[in-house]
Formats: sequence, structure tokens, C-alpha cells
Amino acid sequence: QVQLVESGGGLVQAGGSLRLSCAASGHTLSTDAMAWFRQAPGKERESVAAITWNGGNTYYADSVKGRFTISRDNAKDAVYLQMNSLKPEDTAVYFCAPVYWATMKNILNYWGQGTQVTVSS
Repeated sequence: QVQLVESGGGLVQAGGSLRLSCAASGHTLSTDAMAWFRQAPGKERESVAAITWNGGNTYYADSVKGRFTISRDNAKDAVYLQMNSLKPEDTAVYFCAPVYWATMKNILNYWGQGTQVTVSS
């Protein structure tokens, strides 16, 4: 059974930083492109960053470009999202998932519980 586990969220003031981590059981992440998504209350889930399986290419949504950095450690089968200069509009539940690079669609028919990020003004 696949489990995706996101961690590292919390409450932070605007301008602060957080580092999110993503791990999995029942599925190897190291051979997949991986993405971070977020979903704010009343809004659709959106992709914010993605990285190819070998880290050679990355993608960032315009809203986070220059502030967020996605990385991965295939030896640890983990993916990270370093979030700096956080803004109140970054408040959301953050999810990770293996994705098809061309479409940014979740390969798995499954989402983890996510990790809550709350940025106060």
C-alpha cells in the first residue's frame, strides 16, 4: 500500500522560511519526477514546483519563483521544498506526488494528508 508522507509545515510570520519534506512507503520516488502542490481553502490544488528524477530540470509556478527551491535526495528517496520569504498567500496545505512531467498529473491515484503551512502577516 502506497503512503506519501509530507512534513515540515507550521506557522510562520511573513518573511520567514520553512522546509518541507516528502517521503514514501510502498513506492520508490527516486525514479519519478516529483512535484509539490498546494491547496488553499476554497481553491483548487495547484502545482508549485517540480523536479525531474535526476534533478536535472525544475519547474516553479510564477507565484513562488525565486522564493521556493525544490530538491531531492534519491539515496534517501526523499524530496524537499525550501520555502523562503513566505507570504500570507502561501498559506495552504502542501502535498507531494510523483508526476508525469509533461502534464504535472499525479502518477498515483492517491494523495497523502499533506502538511499545513500558515503564514501570518
